[in-house]
Amino acid sequence: MVFSSSLFLLYFLPAFLLIYYLLPKSAKNVFALLASMFFYAWGAPDFIYVVIGSILADFYLVQLMNKKTGRQKLYLVSASVILNIGLLAYFKYANFFIENVNEMLGLFNVKHLAWTKVALPIGISFFSFQKLTYSVDVYRGVHGPLKRVTDYALYILMFPQLIAGPIVRFNEIADQIEDRSRNENFNNRITGFFRFCIGLAKKVLIANVMGEQVDLIFGADHYNFSTTTAWLGIIAYAFQIYFDFSGYSDMAIGIGRMIGFRFPENFNNPYISQSISEFWRRWHITLGRFMRDYLYIPLGGSRVSSGRLYFNLWVVFLVSGLWHGAAWNFVIWGGFHGLFLVLDRWFLLKVLKAIGKIPAILITFIVSLIGWVFFRAENMDLAFQYLDRMFAFDFNNDDFSFNSKFLIILIVGFLFSFWGGFVKIEKWQNHLFAQDKGKSALITMVVISILLFTVSLGSITSSGFNPFIYFRF
Repeated sequence: MVFSSSLFLLYFLPAFLLIYYLLPKSAKNVFALLASMFFYAWGAPDFIYVVIGSILADFYLVQLMNKKTGRQKLYLVSASVILNIGLLAYFKYANFFIENVNEMLGLFNVKHLAWTKVALPIGISFFSFQKLTYSVDVYRGVHGPLKRVTDYALYILMFPQLIAGPIVRFNEIADQIEDRSRNENFNNRITGFFRFCIGLAKKVLIANVMGEQVDLIFGADHYNFSTTTAWLGIIAYAFQIYFDFSGYSDMAIGIGRMIGFRFPENFNNPYISQSISEFWRRWHITLGRFMRDYLYIPLGGSRVSSGRLYFNLWVVFLVSGLWHGAAWNFVIWGGFHGLFLVLDRWFLLKVLKAIGKIPAILITFIVSLIGWVFFRAENMDLAFQYLDRMFAFDFNNDDFSFNSKFLIILIVGFLFSFWGGFVKIEKWQNHLFAQDKGKSALITMVVISILLFTVSLGSITSSGFNPFIYFRF
Protein backbone atom coordinates (compact mmCIF):
# COMPACT_ATOMS: atom_id res chain seq x y z
CA MET A 1 0.00 0.00 0.00
CA VAL A 2 1.89 3.03 -1.26
CA PHE A 3 1.15 6.52 0.04
CA SER A 4 0.28 7.75 -3.45
CA SER A 5 -2.54 5.22 -3.95
CA SER A 6 -6.28 5.86 -3.82
CA LEU A 7 -6.62 3.11 -1.22
CA PHE A 8 -4.26 4.87 1.17
CA LEU A 9 -5.41 8.43 0.49
CA LEU A 10 -9.17 7.84 0.59
CA TYR A 11 -9.51 5.00 3.09
CA PHE A 12 -6.54 4.03 5.23
CA LEU A 13 -5.17 7.46 6.16
CA PRO A 14 -8.51 9.18 6.90
CA ALA A 15 -9.74 6.22 8.95
CA PHE A 16 -6.47 6.01 10.86
CA LEU A 17 -6.38 9.73 11.69
CA LEU A 18 -10.04 9.89 12.70
CA ILE A 19 -9.75 6.98 15.14
CA TYR A 20 -6.35 8.14 16.42
CA TYR A 21 -7.63 11.62 17.27
CA LEU A 22 -10.69 10.24 19.07
CA LEU A 23 -8.76 7.78 21.22
CA PRO A 24 -7.50 8.64 24.70
CA LYS A 25 -3.76 9.17 25.13
CA SER A 26 -3.29 5.77 26.77
CA ALA A 27 -4.59 3.92 23.69
CA LYS A 28 -2.85 5.88 20.92
CA ASN A 29 0.38 3.88 20.80
CA VAL A 30 -1.38 0.53 20.75
CA PHE A 31 -3.72 1.66 17.99
CA ALA A 32 -0.84 3.13 15.94
CA LEU A 33 1.00 -0.19 16.32
CA LEU A 34 -2.01 -2.26 15.20
CA ALA A 35 -2.56 0.05 12.23
CA SER A 36 1.12 -0.21 11.30
CA MET A 37 1.03 -4.00 11.50
CA PHE A 38 -2.02 -4.01 9.22
CA PHE A 39 -0.26 -1.62 6.84
CA TYR A 40 2.82 -3.86 6.60
CA ALA A 41 0.83 -7.09 6.39
CA TRP A 42 -1.22 -5.64 3.52
CA GLY A 43 1.91 -5.45 1.36
CA ALA A 44 3.92 -8.35 2.82
CA PRO A 45 1.67 -10.78 4.74
CA ASP A 46 4.24 -13.59 4.63
CA PHE A 47 6.92 -11.50 6.35
CA ILE A 48 5.04 -9.79 9.15
CA TYR A 49 5.75 -12.77 11.42
CA VAL A 50 9.49 -12.61 10.64
CA VAL A 51 9.56 -8.91 11.50
CA ILE A 52 7.58 -9.37 14.71
CA GLY A 53 9.78 -12.31 15.75
CA SER A 54 12.95 -10.29 15.26
CA ILE A 55 11.41 -7.37 17.19
CA LEU A 56 10.63 -9.62 20.17
CA ALA A 57 14.12 -11.15 20.12
CA ASP A 58 15.75 -7.73 19.92
CA PHE A 59 13.67 -6.17 22.66
CA TYR A 60 14.43 -8.86 25.23
CA LEU A 61 18.10 -9.10 24.22
CA VAL A 62 18.51 -5.38 24.83
CA GLN A 63 16.52 -5.55 28.08
CA LEU A 64 18.89 -8.24 29.31
CA MET A 65 21.96 -6.40 27.97
CA ASN A 66 21.03 -3.26 29.86
CA LYS A 67 21.28 -5.18 33.14
CA LYS A 68 24.77 -6.53 32.40
CA THR A 69 28.26 -5.04 32.37
CA GLY A 70 31.62 -5.79 30.80
CA ARG A 71 31.95 -8.69 28.41
CA GLN A 72 28.45 -9.97 29.02
CA LYS A 73 27.03 -6.65 27.86
CA LEU A 74 29.30 -6.69 24.80
CA TYR A 75 28.26 -10.26 23.93
CA LEU A 76 24.58 -9.39 24.11
CA VAL A 77 24.83 -6.26 21.97
CA SER A 78 26.90 -8.29 19.51
CA ALA A 79 24.13 -10.89 19.41
CA SER A 80 21.61 -8.15 18.59
CA VAL A 81 23.81 -6.71 15.85
CA ILE A 82 24.47 -10.16 14.38
CA LEU A 83 20.74 -10.95 14.42
CA ASN A 84 19.85 -7.84 12.45
CA ILE A 85 22.79 -7.93 10.04
CA GLY A 86 22.18 -11.65 9.58
CA LEU A 87 18.52 -11.17 8.66
CA LEU A 88 19.41 -8.37 6.25
CA ALA A 89 22.23 -10.41 4.71
CA TYR A 90 20.04 -13.48 4.25
CA PHE A 91 16.95 -11.85 2.81
CA LYS A 92 18.68 -9.20 0.73
CA TYR A 93 22.02 -10.69 -0.29
CA ALA A 94 21.70 -14.48 -0.28
CA ASN A 95 20.46 -14.56 -3.88
CA PHE A 96 23.26 -12.20 -4.96
CA PHE A 97 25.88 -14.33 -3.22
CA ILE A 98 24.66 -17.63 -4.71
CA GLU A 99 24.39 -16.13 -8.20
CA ASN A 100 27.99 -14.93 -8.05
CA VAL A 101 29.22 -18.25 -6.64
CA ASN A 102 27.46 -20.08 -9.46
CA GLU A 103 29.06 -17.78 -12.03
CA MET A 104 32.47 -18.60 -10.56
CA LEU A 105 31.67 -22.32 -10.57
CA GLY A 106 30.59 -22.04 -14.19
CA LEU A 107 34.03 -20.77 -15.15
CA PHE A 108 35.47 -24.10 -13.94
CA ASN A 109 32.60 -26.20 -15.39
CA VAL A 110 31.47 -27.12 -11.87
CA LYS A 111 27.81 -27.89 -11.24
CA HIS A 112 25.85 -24.91 -9.94
CA LEU A 113 24.53 -24.81 -6.40
CA ALA A 114 20.82 -25.56 -6.13
CA TRP A 115 18.98 -22.62 -4.62
CA THR A 116 15.44 -21.42 -4.11
CA LYS A 117 15.37 -17.66 -4.45
CA VAL A 118 14.59 -15.71 -1.29
CA ALA A 119 11.90 -13.03 -1.45
CA LEU A 120 12.79 -9.57 -0.13
CA PRO A 121 10.71 -8.24 2.80
CA ILE A 122 9.48 -4.71 2.15
CA GLY A 123 11.51 -2.02 3.91
CA ILE A 124 14.04 -4.41 5.48
CA SER A 125 16.98 -2.09 4.71
CA PHE A 126 15.35 0.73 6.66
CA PHE A 127 13.95 -1.05 9.70
CA SER A 128 17.10 -3.18 10.11
CA PHE A 129 19.14 -0.01 10.54
CA GLN A 130 16.62 1.39 13.02
CA LYS A 131 16.82 -1.81 15.05
CA LEU A 132 20.60 -1.48 15.07
CA THR A 133 20.39 2.07 16.43
CA TYR A 134 18.23 0.83 19.31
CA SER A 135 20.67 -1.80 20.55
CA VAL A 136 23.77 0.34 19.93
CA ASP A 137 22.31 3.51 21.49
CA VAL A 138 21.27 1.61 24.61
CA TYR A 139 24.68 -0.09 24.76
CA ARG A 140 26.47 3.26 24.49
CA GLY A 141 24.25 4.76 27.17
CA VAL A 142 22.83 7.39 24.82
CA HIS A 143 19.31 6.53 25.98
CA GLY A 144 17.76 3.90 28.20
CA PRO A 145 15.69 1.06 26.70
CA LEU A 146 11.94 1.30 26.26
CA LYS A 147 9.88 -0.28 29.02
CA ARG A 148 7.15 -1.84 26.88
CA VAL A 149 7.66 -4.20 23.97
CA THR A 150 4.68 -2.59 22.23
CA ASP A 151 6.47 0.77 22.29
CA TYR A 152 9.55 -0.80 20.73
CA ALA A 153 7.41 -2.53 18.11
CA LEU A 154 5.81 0.83 17.31
CA TYR A 155 9.24 2.42 16.87
CA ILE A 156 10.20 -0.22 14.30
CA LEU A 157 6.85 -0.73 12.56
CA MET A 158 5.53 2.85 12.56
CA PHE A 159 3.94 2.97 9.10
CA PRO A 160 4.84 6.56 8.04
CA GLN A 161 8.58 5.78 7.91
CA LEU A 162 8.49 1.97 7.84
CA ILE A 163 8.89 1.40 4.11
CA ALA A 164 11.34 4.03 2.91
CA GLY A 165 12.49 6.10 5.85
CA PRO A 166 13.65 8.54 6.98
CA ILE A 167 15.94 6.33 9.08
CA VAL A 168 14.86 7.49 12.54
CA ARG A 169 17.51 6.77 15.14
CA PHE A 170 16.29 5.58 18.51
CA ASN A 171 17.72 8.47 20.54
CA GLU A 172 15.95 10.95 18.25
CA ILE A 173 12.47 9.61 18.94
CA ALA A 174 12.55 7.59 22.16
CA ASP A 175 10.99 10.31 24.33
CA GLN A 176 8.30 11.00 21.71
CA ILE A 177 7.21 7.36 21.73
CA GLU A 178 6.56 7.52 25.45
CA ASP A 179 5.01 11.03 25.48
CA ARG A 180 4.35 13.37 22.55
CA SER A 181 1.36 15.26 23.98
CA ARG A 182 3.25 18.54 23.55
CA ASN A 183 3.34 18.02 19.78
CA GLU A 184 -0.25 16.83 19.36
CA ASN A 185 -1.92 20.12 18.48
CA PHE A 186 -3.90 21.80 15.71
CA ASN A 187 -0.87 23.64 14.36
CA ASN A 188 1.08 20.45 13.81
CA ARG A 189 -1.88 18.72 12.21
CA ILE A 190 -2.28 21.48 9.62
CA THR A 191 1.43 21.92 8.91
CA GLY A 192 1.82 18.13 8.80
CA PHE A 193 -1.00 17.77 6.25
CA PHE A 194 0.56 20.59 4.21
CA ARG A 195 3.92 18.80 4.24
CA PHE A 196 2.20 15.55 3.24
CA CYS A 197 0.49 17.21 0.27
CA ILE A 198 3.74 18.84 -0.86
CA GLY A 199 5.35 15.38 -0.90
CA LEU A 200 2.36 13.81 -2.67
CA ALA A 201 2.52 16.45 -5.41
CA LYS A 202 6.28 15.98 -5.83
CA LYS A 203 5.78 12.25 -6.22
CA VAL A 204 2.68 12.23 -8.42
CA LEU A 205 2.96 15.38 -10.52
CA ILE A 206 6.72 15.38 -11.15
CA ALA A 207 8.36 11.99 -10.39
CA ASN A 208 5.70 9.90 -12.14
CA VAL A 209 5.83 12.01 -15.32
CA MET A 210 9.61 11.74 -15.39
CA GLY A 211 9.48 8.02 -14.64
CA GLU A 212 7.30 7.12 -17.60
CA GLN A 213 9.76 8.65 -20.04
CA VAL A 214 12.78 7.24 -18.20
CA ASP A 215 11.38 3.70 -18.46
CA LEU A 216 10.93 4.11 -22.21
CA ILE A 217 14.47 5.35 -22.71
CA PHE A 218 16.21 2.80 -20.49
CA GLY A 219 14.07 0.02 -21.93
CA ALA A 220 15.10 0.85 -25.51
CA ASP A 221 18.09 -0.33 -27.49
CA HIS A 222 20.80 2.01 -26.25
CA TYR A 223 22.72 1.82 -29.49
CA ASN A 224 19.88 3.47 -31.40
CA PHE A 225 19.39 6.79 -29.68
CA SER A 226 21.24 10.07 -29.74
CA THR A 227 23.38 11.82 -27.19
CA THR A 228 20.56 14.32 -26.64
CA THR A 229 18.12 11.54 -25.74
CA ALA A 230 20.67 9.92 -23.43
CA TRP A 231 21.24 13.15 -21.50
CA LEU A 232 17.53 13.97 -21.32
CA GLY A 233 16.87 10.44 -20.05
CA ILE A 234 19.38 10.57 -17.20
CA ILE A 235 18.44 14.13 -16.23
CA ALA A 236 14.81 13.00 -16.09
CA TYR A 237 15.87 10.07 -13.90
CA ALA A 238 17.79 12.40 -11.58
CA PHE A 239 14.60 14.41 -11.11
CA GLN A 240 12.46 11.28 -10.84
CA ILE A 241 14.46 9.70 -8.03
CA TYR A 242 14.81 13.01 -6.19
CA PHE A 243 11.13 13.96 -6.27
CA ASP A 244 10.07 10.35 -5.69
CA PHE A 245 12.24 9.77 -2.64
CA SER A 246 12.10 13.27 -1.17
CA GLY A 247 8.36 13.29 -1.81
CA TYR A 248 8.00 10.07 0.17
CA SER A 249 10.11 11.57 2.97
CA ASP A 250 7.90 14.67 2.99
CA MET A 251 4.80 12.49 3.25
CA ALA A 252 6.33 10.45 6.08
CA ILE A 253 7.40 13.58 7.97
CA GLY A 254 3.97 15.10 7.40
CA ILE A 255 2.04 12.10 8.73
CA GLY A 256 4.41 11.90 11.67
CA ARG A 257 3.78 15.54 12.50
CA MET A 258 0.01 15.01 12.26
CA ILE A 259 0.23 12.45 15.07
CA GLY A 260 2.80 14.25 17.20
CA PHE A 261 6.13 12.84 15.96
CA ARG A 262 9.08 14.93 14.81
CA PHE A 263 11.00 12.90 12.23
CA PRO A 264 14.41 14.15 11.02
CA GLU A 265 14.76 15.87 7.66
CA ASN A 266 16.03 13.67 4.86
CA PHE A 267 16.73 16.04 1.94
CA ASN A 268 17.98 19.59 1.56
CA ASN A 269 18.23 20.68 -2.10
CA PRO A 270 20.95 18.13 -3.00
CA TYR A 271 21.40 19.28 -6.61
CA ILE A 272 22.70 22.70 -5.54
CA SER A 273 25.69 20.98 -3.94
CA GLN A 274 29.10 22.32 -4.91
CA SER A 275 30.88 18.99 -4.31
CA ILE A 276 30.00 15.33 -3.85
CA SER A 277 30.91 15.72 -0.18
CA GLU A 278 28.22 18.40 0.12
CA PHE A 279 25.82 16.29 -1.96
CA TRP A 280 25.95 13.62 0.73
CA ARG A 281 25.20 16.17 3.42
CA ARG A 282 22.05 17.08 1.50
CA TRP A 283 20.93 13.74 -0.05
CA HIS A 284 19.37 11.00 2.10
CA ILE A 285 20.63 12.81 5.17
CA THR A 286 19.53 10.15 7.66
CA LEU A 287 21.47 7.41 5.82
CA GLY A 288 24.58 9.60 5.70
CA ARG A 289 24.37 10.29 9.44
CA PHE A 290 23.81 6.61 10.19
CA MET A 291 26.86 5.60 8.16
CA ARG A 292 28.95 8.31 9.81
CA ASP A 293 28.04 7.48 13.41
CA TYR A 294 27.69 3.70 13.22
CA LEU A 295 30.35 2.78 10.64
CA TYR A 296 32.70 5.62 9.65
CA ILE A 297 33.55 6.82 13.19
CA PRO A 298 33.93 3.26 14.61
CA LEU A 299 36.40 2.59 11.75
CA GLY A 300 38.45 5.53 12.99
CA GLY A 301 36.73 8.34 11.11
CA SER A 302 39.07 11.14 10.07
CA ARG A 303 41.39 10.83 13.08
CA VAL A 304 43.66 8.45 11.19
CA SER A 305 46.38 8.59 8.55
CA SER A 306 45.47 9.81 5.06
CA GLY A 307 45.63 6.30 3.64
CA ARG A 308 43.35 4.89 6.34
CA LEU A 309 40.97 7.86 5.93
CA TYR A 310 40.58 7.13 2.22
CA PHE A 311 40.06 3.45 3.01
CA ASN A 312 37.35 4.33 5.54
CA LEU A 313 35.54 6.51 3.01
CA TRP A 314 35.65 3.76 0.40
CA VAL A 315 34.32 1.17 2.83
CA VAL A 316 31.45 3.42 3.90
CA PHE A 317 30.36 4.15 0.35
CA LEU A 318 30.80 0.61 -0.93
CA VAL A 319 28.55 -0.48 1.95
CA SER A 320 26.13 2.35 1.12
CA GLY A 321 25.99 1.18 -2.48
CA LEU A 322 25.38 -2.43 -1.47
CA TRP A 323 22.73 -1.27 1.01
CA HIS A 324 20.76 0.19 -1.89
CA GLY A 325 20.64 -3.06 -3.80
CA ALA A 326 22.16 -6.52 -4.18
CA ALA A 327 23.80 -5.99 -7.56
CA TRP A 328 27.22 -4.94 -8.80
CA ASN A 329 25.93 -1.75 -10.37
CA PHE A 330 24.94 -0.48 -6.90
CA VAL A 331 28.38 -1.37 -5.57
CA ILE A 332 29.99 0.51 -8.47
CA TRP A 333 27.68 3.47 -7.80
CA GLY A 334 28.79 3.53 -4.17
CA GLY A 335 32.44 3.17 -5.13
CA PHE A 336 32.06 5.95 -7.70
CA HIS A 337 30.79 8.34 -5.03
CA GLY A 338 33.48 7.11 -2.63
CA LEU A 339 36.10 7.95 -5.25
CA PHE A 340 34.90 11.55 -5.48
CA LEU A 341 34.83 11.91 -1.70
CA VAL A 342 38.47 10.81 -1.66
CA LEU A 343 39.26 13.26 -4.49
CA ASP A 344 37.49 16.01 -2.54
CA ARG A 345 39.74 15.38 0.46
CA TRP A 346 42.79 15.18 -1.78
CA PHE A 347 42.44 18.30 -3.97
CA LEU A 348 39.02 18.64 -5.62
CA LEU A 349 37.36 20.81 -2.95
CA LYS A 350 40.00 23.50 -3.48
CA VAL A 351 39.51 23.38 -7.26
CA LEU A 352 35.72 23.60 -7.01
CA LYS A 353 35.94 26.49 -4.57
CA ALA A 354 38.33 28.34 -6.89
CA ILE A 355 36.11 28.09 -9.99
CA GLY A 356 33.05 29.58 -8.30
CA LYS A 357 29.59 28.51 -7.20
CA ILE A 358 27.75 27.95 -10.50
CA PRO A 359 30.52 25.96 -12.27
CA ALA A 360 30.97 23.86 -9.10
CA ILE A 361 27.23 23.10 -8.97
CA LEU A 362 27.22 22.16 -12.68
CA ILE A 363 30.24 19.85 -12.36
CA THR A 364 28.81 18.18 -9.25
CA PHE A 365 25.46 17.67 -10.97
CA ILE A 366 27.14 16.06 -14.00
CA VAL A 367 29.12 13.74 -11.71
CA SER A 368 25.90 12.75 -9.94
CA LEU A 369 24.23 12.09 -13.33
CA ILE A 370 27.03 9.70 -14.31
CA GLY A 371 26.53 7.95 -10.99
CA TRP A 372 22.77 7.70 -11.57
CA VAL A 373 23.43 5.76 -14.79
CA PHE A 374 24.91 2.91 -12.72
CA PHE A 375 22.06 3.19 -10.23
CA ARG A 376 19.31 3.00 -12.86
CA ALA A 377 20.75 0.51 -15.36
CA GLU A 378 19.70 -3.11 -14.95
CA ASN A 379 23.28 -4.35 -15.25
CA MET A 380 26.82 -3.14 -15.88
CA ASP A 381 26.74 -3.77 -19.64
CA LEU A 382 23.71 -1.53 -20.06
CA ALA A 383 25.28 1.12 -17.83
CA PHE A 384 28.39 1.35 -20.00
CA GLN A 385 26.31 1.29 -23.19
CA TYR A 386 24.30 4.20 -21.87
CA LEU A 387 27.41 6.15 -20.87
CA ASP A 388 28.78 5.52 -24.34
CA ARG A 389 25.72 7.21 -25.88
CA MET A 390 25.99 10.14 -23.44
CA PHE A 391 29.52 10.89 -24.56
CA ALA A 392 29.28 9.77 -28.21
CA PHE A 393 28.35 13.33 -29.25
CA ASP A 394 25.95 11.88 -31.78
CA PHE A 395 23.21 14.47 -32.28
CA ASN A 396 21.42 12.81 -35.17
CA ASN A 397 17.68 12.34 -34.93
CA ASP A 398 16.38 9.12 -33.38
CA ASP A 399 12.98 7.52 -32.86
CA PHE A 400 12.31 9.29 -29.55
CA SER A 401 9.95 12.21 -29.32
CA PHE A 402 9.20 14.14 -26.15
CA ASN A 403 5.71 15.47 -25.65
CA SER A 404 4.98 18.91 -24.25
CA LYS A 405 3.83 17.56 -20.86
CA PHE A 406 7.17 15.85 -20.27
CA LEU A 407 9.18 18.89 -21.36
CA ILE A 408 7.13 21.27 -19.18
CA ILE A 409 7.48 19.01 -16.09
CA LEU A 410 11.18 18.60 -16.86
CA ILE A 411 11.54 22.38 -16.65
CA VAL A 412 9.45 22.45 -13.46
CA GLY A 413 11.67 19.73 -11.99
CA PHE A 414 14.76 21.72 -12.95
CA LEU A 415 13.44 24.88 -11.30
CA PHE A 416 12.47 23.16 -8.05
CA SER A 417 15.75 21.22 -7.98
CA PHE A 418 17.98 24.27 -8.31
CA TRP A 419 16.04 27.20 -6.88
CA GLY A 420 17.55 26.46 -3.47
CA GLY A 421 20.79 27.81 -4.93
CA PHE A 422 19.46 31.23 -4.01
CA VAL A 423 20.17 31.71 -0.31
CA LYS A 424 16.89 33.50 0.34
CA ILE A 425 14.92 30.61 -1.20
CA GLU A 426 16.66 28.04 0.99
CA LYS A 427 15.96 30.13 4.11
CA TRP A 428 12.33 30.55 3.02
CA GLN A 429 11.99 26.77 2.61
CA ASN A 430 13.26 26.20 6.14
CA HIS A 431 10.78 28.77 7.45
CA LEU A 432 7.96 27.23 5.40
CA PHE A 433 8.32 23.87 7.14
CA ALA A 434 8.82 25.33 10.62
CA GLN A 435 6.46 24.16 13.34
CA ASP A 436 4.62 27.23 14.61
CA LYS A 437 2.44 29.20 12.18
CA GLY A 438 0.01 32.07 12.56
CA LYS A 439 -3.68 31.89 11.70
CA SER A 440 -3.37 33.42 8.22
CA ALA A 441 -0.47 31.12 7.32
CA LEU A 442 -2.49 28.08 8.44
CA ILE A 443 -5.48 29.12 6.31
CA THR A 444 -3.21 29.55 3.29
CA MET A 445 -1.69 26.12 3.95
CA VAL A 446 -5.14 24.51 4.10
CA VAL A 447 -6.14 26.02 0.75
CA ILE A 448 -2.88 24.99 -0.95
CA SER A 449 -3.07 21.50 0.61
CA ILE A 450 -6.61 20.89 -0.66
CA LEU A 451 -5.63 22.07 -4.13
CA LEU A 452 -2.51 19.87 -4.30
CA PHE A 453 -4.34 16.87 -2.82
CA THR A 454 -7.19 17.17 -5.34
CA VAL A 455 -4.94 17.59 -8.36
CA SER A 456 -2.67 14.72 -7.24
CA LEU A 457 -5.61 12.41 -6.59
CA GLY A 458 -7.00 13.21 -10.02
CA SER A 459 -3.65 12.36 -11.58
CA ILE A 460 -3.49 9.06 -9.67
CA THR A 461 -6.96 7.94 -10.72
CA SER A 462 -6.32 8.83 -14.38
CA SER A 463 -2.95 7.10 -14.66
CA GLY A 464 -1.87 3.53 -14.13
CA PHE A 465 1.80 4.49 -13.65
CA ASN A 466 2.60 4.95 -9.96
CA PRO A 467 5.79 3.19 -8.84
CA PHE A 468 7.86 3.91 -5.75
CA ILE A 469 11.58 3.57 -6.52
CA TYR A 470 12.69 2.88 -2.94
CA PHE A 471 10.08 0.20 -2.33
CA ARG A 472 12.61 -2.40 -3.49
CA PHE A 473 15.17 -1.36 -0.90
